[in-house]
Amino acid sequence: MLNRRILRVKAFQNLYAYEQCKGSNFNLAKDFIRESFLPDLNSMEVQDKAALSREAEAALYLFEKNLTSKDHLKASDASPKVKKAVLEAIKKYHLANEKDQSFLLKNMVASAERIPQLYLLAIELLQAFSKHVEKESEKKSRIASSKPAFFANDLNLAKNSILLRLRESNQYRAAVAQQNANLDDLELEIREWFRDYIKPSEEYQAYIALTEPNVEQDFQAVDELLKKIIFKNEVILNYFAEKDLNWTENKSIVRSLASKVLKNAAHPEDNPEGELPEIAINWEEDKEFFQNIFNFTIENMEETKAMIAQKTKNWDIERLAFTDKIIISMAITEMQRFPSIPVKVSINEYIDISKTYSTPKSKQFVNGLLDVMSKELTENGKIRKSGRGLLDNK
Repeated sequence: MLNRRILRVKAFQNLYAYEQCKGSNFNLAKDFIRESFLPDLNSMEVQDKAALSREAEAALYLFEKNLTSKDHLKASDASPKVKKAVLEAIKKYHLANEKDQSFLLKNMVASAERIPQLYLLAIELLQAFSKHVEKESEKKSRIASSKPAFFANDLNLAKNSILLRLRESNQYRAAVAQQNANLDDLELEIREWFRDYIKPSEEYQAYIALTEPNVEQDFQAVDELLKKIIFKNEVILNYFAEKDLNWTENKSIVRSLASKVLKNAAHPEDNPEGELPEIAINWEEDKEFFQNIFNFTIENMEETKAMIAQKTKNWDIERLAFTDKIIISMAITEMQRFPSIPVKVSINEYIDISKTYSTPKSKQFVNGLLDVMSKELTENGKIRKSGRGLLDNK
């Protein structure tokens, strides 16, 4: 299930991608300026290359100085041509950033909302292997009519009670249809994957060695095939990776939810309504947090970078780990813009993210800086908490 920790990590990863995009857009804008002052090869007039080069350098300087404010440009005595090139480059730069922000935000949310389709596809793979066993049995029985081509135990997967319960579940069938979780284009792959990976596996061989397995054994068998074959085999995993750009991050969540579907089917008394697991307890609320932490961090990025620079005067802000700057910016934004989240919760969450996604020394650096900055911002009235956000802040 997607909890706030996972959503923060996903937002962090997309903010990292956004900052990379900004860097590319910055260089493209500078390239545009340089191209604006190249000699005109179609002109019959003499081209003053030295003068054009000086204008290009002046425009590049003004471009960098005016990305956040046009005060330098207004005060500049640069030529109209230089000012025009700078204004066009700034416009292109900001427009490209806006497009990248919109794309990343949309993809970030879509990736999260694609998780139900992915876990249903994993279950449908098990269903496909079950149906394949049944079809093979029928085919061999027709060929060898004098005696059974299959031992009874060979049909254990075809008769698996857990998969059968799901096939008979109205909620499950409706979810498969709603999420478009079908494997119609994988008929050949199903046969190959079963032959090469499922059938030879220890888990499958142990399962077909059982005579009339009970419900718990049926559950254990499909759960092991799910976790030890489907979610471990690189060939099969490539199928999911092609479906989801964020598969590396989503894989463990999808596996957990798919396993939960099987467990619920094995113990219907614990889930009498047959409901399928949601990606979050309250997705609409969590989605709003997810979108806001991404957008607000971008909105506050220049301000938070200035705050970080102020608190790290003995450091060159550009020498700080790129990931640390994003993590600290997210934490400051969360403390300021989400009044219901306690300060200590925010600090602890981003310290944990720094352990996994930044440098070995980041934990201490992020912890120390956020502790100092949170106290100062609280004293200055820039962090104001209410309700649950007041917990642990006394």
